[in-house]
Amino acid sequence: MKQTIITAIDSFKGCLTSQEANQAATEGIMSKRPDAEVIQIPVSDGGEGWLEAFRYVLGGDMREQTVRDPLMRPITAHYLVNGDTAVIEIAQASGLPLLTAEERNPMVATSYGTGQLVADAVRQGCRDIIVGLGGSATSDCGIGMIRAIIDSFAKHGTWDDIQELKDIRFTIASDVTNPLCGKNGAAHVFAPQKGATPEMVLSLDDRARRFAAVSARHFGFDRQDMPGAGAAGGLGYAFLQYLNATCRPGIDLLLDAIHFDEMLEKASLVITGEGSADRQTLMGKLPYGILKRAKDHQVPVSLIAGRISDRQTLLDAGFSQVECINPANTPLSEAIKPEVARKNISTTISKIILGKQELK
Repeated sequence: MKQTIITAIDSFKGCLTSQEANQAATEGIMSKRPDAEVIQIPVSDGGEGWLEAFRYVLGGDMREQTVRDPLMRPITAHYLVNGDTAVIEIAQASGLPLLTAEERNPMVATSYGTGQLVADAVRQGCRDIIVGLGGSATSDCGIGMIRAIIDSFAKHGTWDDIQELKDIRFTIASDVTNPLCGKNGAAHVFAPQKGATPEMVLSLDDRARRFAAVSARHFGFDRQDMPGAGAAGGLGYAFLQYLNATCRPGIDLLLDAIHFDEMLEKASLVITGEGSADRQTLMGKLPYGILKRAKDHQVPVSLIAGRISDRQTLLDAGFSQVECINPANTPLSEAIKPEVARKNISTTISKIILGKQELK
C-alpha cells in the first residue's frame, strides 16, 4: 500500500525557509521510500513565512505598497489578496529585520506602516483580513497603526468618523497569549529583544497602561487582558480593542485553510520541525499545533530540530520521535549554513523513514 507522508516543517530562521526544509525532508523520504506520496505544506505561525505559506494554501496575488518602516522611512511591502480576503504579515512593514541592531529602539519604533497595509487592503475591497503578528520591532500598542488608519479614512480626524471598517472581519494570528501590561505583558516580556533597556521597559509598560485606560473609557470596555493583547508589542491589543478582531493560533488558521484534518485521514506519518525544540514547543508553538491535530487521527508525528532540549518531555507529549539534525559537537556557524542544514535534514529524515532509533 502506498505510504502518504506529510511534511510541515517551520522555517529554520536565518537558514532555511519552510519550503526549503520541506524539500530537504522530501529528498530524505524519497531516497528510502521512492514509492511514497509526499505532501509538502509550507507552514508559519504568523511570523516569518506567513505570506508565502498562505499563498501556497490560498493562491491569490501579492500586492505591493509603499509604506513607512518602524522609523517612518519609505519602504516597499507586500500583502496577499485572494477574492475579498487579505493576508498581512506585519513584519513586512513593522518588522525587526527592517532595522539594524543600532537602530532598534521601541520607544520610537512605530506600527504606522502596518496601518497603511490594512488601509490599502480595505480600499481594495477586502472584507476578511487575516494578520500574522510575528517579528515586530515595535512596542507602541498599535498606536501607529491606528493613526495610519485615521489618516487614511477619518474625515474629521477621529476614530469614530471611520465608516470603511464596518463589517470587516479581522483575525489575528499569534501563539502569544500575554496580556498588554504587567510583568507578563508586551513591554516586560518582548521589548528587551527589540532594544529596550530596563528603564525603557518601565516607560513602555506605563505608556501601555495609560493608553489602555484612555481606550477603555472611550469604548466602554477593556480588552488589555485578553490572550494575545501583548502580541507584537501590543499590536494585538489594538486589533482586539479597536478592530474587534478574533485571535487564533497562527498554525490553526493555516491548517484549517488547507483542510489539514482531511489530509490526515490518509496519512501514515507527519514530519514537522523548527530551528530549536524544547519544552516551550509545547506552549502553543507550531509543531505542537500540528501534533494536536495528528493525535486526533492517530497519525504519528516525528519532530526534527537544529537543537533539542527536554527530549523526554517532548516524547511524553506525544511526538513519536524527536531528533536533532546536527551531529554532536557541530559548531553553530557550520550548522546554520543552508547547504549543511539541507543535507542534515535529508539524512535525518532518511534514518527516520528506515525506522532507526539510534539517533542521538
